[in-house]
Amino acid sequence: MNKTGRTLRLHNSLKNQKEDFQPLSEAVRVYSCGPTVYDHIHIGNLRGFIAADMLRRALTVNGYQVEQVMNFTDVDDKTIGRARQMHPDQEPLRALKRLTSEYSDIFLAEMEAIGNATEALSFVNATDSLASIQDLITSLYEAGFAYLADDGIYFSIHAYQNSGKTYGRLVTVDAANTGQARIAHDEYDKNTACDFALWKIGQEGEPAWEFRLGNRDMTGRPGWHIECSAMSTAQLGQPFDIHTGGVDLMFPHHENEIAQSTAGQSVGQSGEYARYFMHNEHLLVENQKMAKSKDNFVTLPDIENRGVDPLAFRLLVLQAHYRSQINFTWDSLDAAQRFLSDIRRFADMQFQPVAGAGVIDVQTPAEQIKTALADDMDTPAAIAALSQVVDATAAIPPGQVREFQQFITFLDGALGLDLGLRGDITDKQKTQIQRRQEARAQQDYDTADAIRDELAGQGIHLRDTPRGVMWHRLTRR
Repeated sequence: MNKTGRTLRLHNSLKNQKEDFQPLSEAVRVYSCGPTVYDHIHIGNLRGFIAADMLRRALTVNGYQVEQVMNFTDVDDKTIGRARQMHPDQEPLRALKRLTSEYSDIFLAEMEAIGNATEALSFVNATDSLASIQDLITSLYEAGFAYLADDGIYFSIHAYQNSGKTYGRLVTVDAANTGQARIAHDEYDKNTACDFALWKIGQEGEPAWEFRLGNRDMTGRPGWHIECSAMSTAQLGQPFDIHTGGVDLMFPHHENEIAQSTAGQSVGQSGEYARYFMHNEHLLVENQKMAKSKDNFVTLPDIENRGVDPLAFRLLVLQAHYRSQINFTWDSLDAAQRFLSDIRRFADMQFQPVAGAGVIDVQTPAEQIKTALADDMDTPAAIAALSQVVDATAAIPPGQVREFQQFITFLDGALGLDLGLRGDITDKQKTQIQRRQEARAQQDYDTADAIRDELAGQGIHLRDTPRGVMWHRLTRR
């Protein structure tokens, strides 16, 4: 229980059940697996990053301090291959840096577009963490959990299991799905557990970093799994509170992270890596997993090119629980866009209070949203509470403007809909609205319609109500 007196409950994948959250220290330390920065990320991955953002918001609105770290995977099989494809004439490391820097910036812009607060996170690059990565590999090797091979350094699952540790904390792993061969690729058959690469000997045309181990020159680059183990521990210590990611990362990536980070005696006395693992479910497109071969691979630019606000996608995601699959359709996204317009209409009432309007209750929905988020991030319940107050509110009285604005600020903190970025319309636009009213009173509907269309072109929608004309912005700000 935190200082608000509200118990936070989270689903812990390590035990496959909801548990009361007990932080390790005053500040909750969270590590979120970040993007591989070689291309635009698809909307399934976007869902995972929204879930990570909502975890921080759920903790914060319920009284916790949060330290959240996210990585950039800027060296792996995918980034190296794409850098070679995009910049074949450049030196390998320069080509890699050019590619990953470009897509890191694109990622941050897309995060801001979907309402994720990037300023609340610390970001760390794998290529800036090589010393920590090499130190961890060295400790694993010296403790007998890693061995040298012709093509790199590998983690020994057999040695790990023989030390009394369990390989299979997140998934069931037994003799039937434990292979004898080594796996060099960063991503591999998710049904078979094999020794995996911690470090790869450099190949011609690939970026490489010096590394000596066991009196051998192992110049090359890290494997994917070791990167997150080293970066999370270097940034947050070990153990830390919560590790987040999609269900597709449970095995082998997160399982391998646990093994690397808990092997031997170099870990903390608790023998833990992270106290809680939280995993979001898949997003399907028209009831199918996304694949470029199926022509259903959707990115944020695809959404924007259809004239849909990225925040409508966020709203669509929040209407489903993070542990439930979402079936994305363009119709469902259009419905979310309409709902977003209703919420913006509600928010813009702060600039046009109406004398005689009844006082609205904003305290109850605020508490309902906090309670919902404290219950394993129940965003559907939170959105339902917001929808109820939006539907019930036609106007706010002048004496409630300040309280209403505080509620809008709360909604931004809790749900990330960027309603606080909105401002009042200009005096010129207000004059145009008054002119339209006068034209309507004189039954000059052509003039009234022309003014309405002019304002619509400026992103302002007008509604004629029994209390008079009400406006709201169609855009974020």
